[in-house]
Amino acid sequence: MADFALKIDARKEPSEFESLSDMEQSSAEVLTEFPERGLHWAKEQFETVLSETEDYVREKPAESLLCVLVVGYILNRLPIGRIVGGLFRLFIVALRPAILIYGATKLYQAVQEEEA
Repeated sequence: MADFALKIDARKEPSEFESLSDMEQSSAEVLTEFPERGLHWAKEQFETVLSETEDYVREKPAESLLCVLVVGYILNRLPIGRIVGGLFRLFIVALRPAILIYGATKLYQAVQEEEA
């Protein structure tokens, strides 16, 4: 019986969105706030990692120095320049067909709109 009374009271309450335009405006506000919240979250995570790293380095300086030297040696031995260059050349090669397909799609859409 109490559940039934709560359902009736909930139906008497005015809804949060009185019309569709209010709902669309609220959705737009959420979409504009989303990148800001994401940026804020990323900044907090970066600051947390940075503070934890500082604490670790202060607790174990010799071990940290050894880790940095090993990582530096590995990065020095990897052909990072060639890898990045290869990825860039692959991007350029793949960009030409992508632009062609995009243009053909837009041309097809324009023809379809003229026929309709």
